[in-house]
Amino acid sequence: GEGLQHQDGHSLIQASTIPNCRSYDPTYAHEVAVILQDGLKRMFSDKENCFYYLTVMNENYEHPALESVPTDDIVKGMYLLNETQGDKGRVQLLGSGTILREVEAAAELLANDWGIGADIWSVTSFNELRREALLLEREGFLNPDAEANKPHVTKCLEGRDGPVIASTDYMKLYADQVRAWVPSEYTVLGTDGFGRSDTREKLRYFFEVDRYFVTVAALRALADRGELDRKHVGEALKKYGIDASKPNPLTS
Repeated sequence: GEGLQHQDGHSLIQASTIPNCRSYDPTYAHEVAVILQDGLKRMFSDKENCFYYLTVMNENYEHPALESVPTDDIVKGMYLLNETQGDKGRVQLLGSGTILREVEAAAELLANDWGIGADIWSVTSFNELRREALLLEREGFLNPDAEANKPHVTKCLEGRDGPVIASTDYMKLYADQVRAWVPSEYTVLGTDGFGRSDTREKLRYFFEVDRYFVTVAALRALADRGELDRKHVGEALKKYGIDASKPNPLTS
């Protein structure tokens, strides 16, 4: 077994309750490097009264080069990681931490199996996205005559085609907290339920956050829009071996 893989679905939500805690769920080495550099600057150089909380993992995988990654966007909490092409629809896929790589795999399934394109977003911190959005809302409330600034999450997604699907290794509430500022239909997958001990693959299936559930969620969102025949959702469930009668992780 993998130990209590999913006994920690709430830690980032708890971190969000501490006003001076900057919390992140990075996936790749370049994200960790950028966040650590920002933390050192704020805490030691600028003497800002804050501290940083990062969740990292022990899973082995290749890390892309830093290249032209927008460092400011990593710190803000979200940036466009990659894009895939398709001629039968488009979706916006959000992921973070361990599950971002499942989201990337889902984008490949959508493109190869269904002809659906996707914009893949690495969300380094849903907490920071919400924090900024709340600050901007307050500014707009207190300065009604000034032009309102849009939150980073809204700027990223507005004008993009398709519904938005987010999947993380944390409770649904973690990604759901930015719903008010997502300018499209928004589906959230998460690990609500009791902690479990099993392989990563089985746990991600059990909690319905793996590449196959992300793919089906994307197809369902497109079907709800009327942009895809609903029969394809059932076909996907069968194709990927998803048992509709499986236990509900929230109550099992």
